[in-house]
Amino acid sequence: MHTLRNPKPCRQRRVRGFTLIELMIAVVIAAILVALAFPSFMGAIRKSRRSEAMAALATLQQGQERWRSNNASYTGTLSDLRVSTPTSPGGYYALSIANNGATGYEVIADGTGSSQSNDGSCAKLAVKVDRGALTYAGCKDCTTFTYAATSTCWSR
Repeated sequence: MHTLRNPKPCRQRRVRGFTLIELMIAVVIAAILVALAFPSFMGAIRKSRRSEAMAALATLQQGQERWRSNNASYTGTLSDLRVSTPTSPGGYYALSIANNGATGYEVIADGTGSSQSNDGSCAKLAVKVDRGALTYAGCKDCTTFTYAATSTCWSR
């Protein structure tokens, strides 16, 4: 008759997981990192949307110049330009034409929505062409723009 030997008792390792305190510390650290990174992330999004508005204004400029080559003055309506630029790129800017005449015009992108209207001094963007001179402007909530050859909003 065979006798069964008792195998040596296996040492069982104690499997440990994370404690509640360790998990809470990890969550707090993650929340702090998100709180620090989120404003920078939103700033980058605002800047990319601003770039879309600048591209739309450049397209409107080209349309105005094409219109003027065939007419006595620049147009005051967006539909006359027949450009593929939407009147509100991404829905974050409202585009318009102001002060058009025989020698120049202004094209304006006015920030809409909570994100772009809170874009600091770049909530409104404008380009002015007067007798062939091109100037840029940006402001938060102005009614008239201060144009210059360079603008902080227009820096790349």
